[in-house]
Amino acid sequence: MTQVETLAQQHHARAIVKIILDIGPLSGIEKDLLAAAFPIASAGSLAENAQLQINDLPIRVRCNACNLESDASVNNLVCQHCGNWRTTLISGDEMLLKRIEMDT
Repeated sequence: MTQVETLAQQHHARAIVKIILDIGPLSGIEKDLLAAAFPIASAGSLAENAQLQINDLPIRVRCNACNLESDASVNNLVCQHCGNWRTTLISGDEMLLKRIEMDT
């Protein structure tokens, strides 16, 4: 909320209409709990009446053996190309503030 408020003030917004977040399944963030807490966290702010949209990010890994990228799942971070289990996580553990729509 601090980042959202700062951006809104920088753009002289009267209100924040919509907040769009991208959240990966390995981020440790419970999307339902975040959505339920949003009205409380935004109360009294420029985002008090804003719509919160949460998008799912895929889990992506890069294989340390064949160096290719592939999709993976929460408990199965293996390379989909060669089956190697030695992979590096490149996406799926983040929460990104993708976009803010403001009323200026």
